[in-house]
Amino acid sequence: MRTSASRSAASPQEHTRRVAAATFVGTAIEWYDFNIYGAAAALIFAPQFFPNINPVAATLAAFGTFAVGFLARPIGGIVFGHFGDRLGRKQTLVVSLMLMGIGTFLIALLPTYAQIGIAAPILLVVLRFVQGLGVGGEWGGAVLMAMEHAPEGQRGYYSSFPQMGLPAGTLLSNLVFLGVSLSLGQEQFAAWGWRIPFVLSAVLVVVALVVRLRLAESPEFARTRQRGRVRRLPALDVLRNNPGTVILGMGITLAPSGLGYLLSVYLLSYGTGTVHVPQVTMLLTITAGSVVYLVVAYLTGRVSDRVGAVQIFTVASVLSVLVPFAVFGLMDTGAVPAVLLAMLAMGLVLGLLVAVQAIIVSRAFTTDVRYTGASMSYQFGAVLGGGLTPLLAAAILGATGSSMWVAAYIAGLALLSGIAVWFLPREAGTETDPGASLTGGAGDEPVRDGAPA
Repeated sequence: MRTSASRSAASPQEHTRRVAAATFVGTAIEWYDFNIYGAAAALIFAPQFFPNINPVAATLAAFGTFAVGFLARPIGGIVFGHFGDRLGRKQTLVVSLMLMGIGTFLIALLPTYAQIGIAAPILLVVLRFVQGLGVGGEWGGAVLMAMEHAPEGQRGYYSSFPQMGLPAGTLLSNLVFLGVSLSLGQEQFAAWGWRIPFVLSAVLVVVALVVRLRLAESPEFARTRQRGRVRRLPALDVLRNNPGTVILGMGITLAPSGLGYLLSVYLLSYGTGTVHVPQVTMLLTITAGSVVYLVVAYLTGRVSDRVGAVQIFTVASVLSVLVPFAVFGLMDTGAVPAVLLAMLAMGLVLGLLVAVQAIIVSRAFTTDVRYTGASMSYQFGAVLGGGLTPLLAAAILGATGSSMWVAAYIAGLALLSGIAVWFLPREAGTETDPGASLTGGAGDEPVRDGAPA
């Protein structure tokens, strides 16, 4: 492991590239952890942890445990945002990664309902909550590390790297699930093989920790701390001074999150359970969609600083209103080429949306409250747009019998995101007005470097 001296010896450009790579790798591993749970919820958890209820109710219960992770994410965003704005971005990233890894590894060891009864689903919910806390703190820190290290004129590009970790994590989780299921066969995979992807998480987390510990703190946060501009209660300041910005940031998050979990979770369950596409076929087509998602996100990040993040997001939002109807129309044919085309279309719109989402939301907040404000916006929006999508989609399909109503729900989320992006502040600047309170109470003294949290 390199020392602080060796880090400082690196050129600014080299360190910026190192930060981009580290945020990409770490975020990919965090989302690998988060998404293998989603795949397991779609394929395994209903019979393993909820065996005594009918299949539809068991599926809803399994997706309910998936949603628990999203309910924990805003709490993680607020807690880690507080310390990220108080103590620094780097430390919180390391802790959030460890928390996520511990929760995922313990799921691998969890006994089933047949072994310990009702304690099994209860413990599953607890560990999913721990996962949610970890990933709730991950996004804001990774995005800000990448963006705040980036040179002017390239912030959109560098902030897209942690965003690319989302499809990379989905891709990796699907490849691991596919490889394990093909190697063991369906029966053994359902019995115990599903635990292997969770065990592998422990190895991946160690790799990500080594990479992240080599990074320097965000230079923007370091300057804010040196000036004594660190806030004592950033969450309170955000809610007091920027409630509209948080709500609009949540709105922007609805479409990327809803479409993302439609691709990575719900369509896997819908394709195998309703349309009766073979499990391997669904995993392969979702993997292909994730590749397109990753490539498009990279290319979009490359051009975002020239074309404009808001303009790209607006076009992607319009496409996102139309694409869900085409996706379910193709899926309902059950034909493999049509299913593949549906997944590729999903990957295209997701790549456009997600690549610019981070820079749009993050720059709406000043440096001194940016971790908290961006995390709250993203995580609360993810609860409404992503965490509830598999659950609501299954409920809508059960109530109406038509996938077009599910498509209409997703299109509604996209419409709201397309409206919100035009009202969000474009650039909040570096710090809050020097006359504003820095401690959560009028007239208090600003918190100085090194003050306790």
